[in-house]
Amino acid sequence: MADLSYLRSGRSGSRRVAARPGRRPGAGGLAAFAVLAILTQPVRAAGETAAAAQADLSGATPLPGRGASGLALPRYVSLKSDRVNLRSGPGTDYPTSWVYRRAGLPVEVIEEFETWRKVRDAEGTVGWVLHSLLSGRRTALVLPWELKAGKVPPQVSIRSSDSERSGAVAIVEAGVIADVQSCDGAWCYVTISGYRGYVEQKKLWGIYEREVVK
Repeated sequence: MADLSYLRSGRSGSRRVAARPGRRPGAGGLAAFAVLAILTQPVRAAGETAAAAQADLSGATPLPGRGASGLALPRYVSLKSDRVNLRSGPGTDYPTSWVYRRAGLPVEVIEEFETWRKVRDAEGTVGWVLHSLLSGRRTALVLPWELKAGKVPPQVSIRSSDSERSGAVAIVEAGVIADVQSCDGAWCYVTISGYRGYVEQKKLWGIYEREVVK
């Protein structure tokens, strides 16, 4: 099982991002150093619109493949806050199962009930989160299924173009959170700790297979 406990406890959840020699970060380059990146991302506007929230309360029958909000089910979203309670049921009367400590963490919405969303994380843990704590900003975890307790995380190259033959602009450890800019079904253009480049879509959790993100 993947070890994602660092995303739930009070620990920082840092993962290493290594620069390629002789390059600087920016348009395809990096500096000759390694940084321990605590990948904080700016909070953006919630992806669930006011209209969708209004639809939540309307009692309208959801369309096939969509929740009461009118948004697709299932779908990937991300956490807006660095403290999000995962509850055992859709309401504050239900006990807290986990406390997520990582803004930007991708989760999958699999069910809706009024203003609550049933979500699943990369480890398979399921619970309920208030919709106002979720954002439509797309993020993804790099190879979270490769994280094993007591083992060194594998490394993944962030490439300068959507080809395995292209040069690496950064080397990141499994478990880092990538801010997804776009995906074409095979490769995703991402930002990680200020570095931009391409990662194979199959190495990311938070993007569906062959999904196109614009």
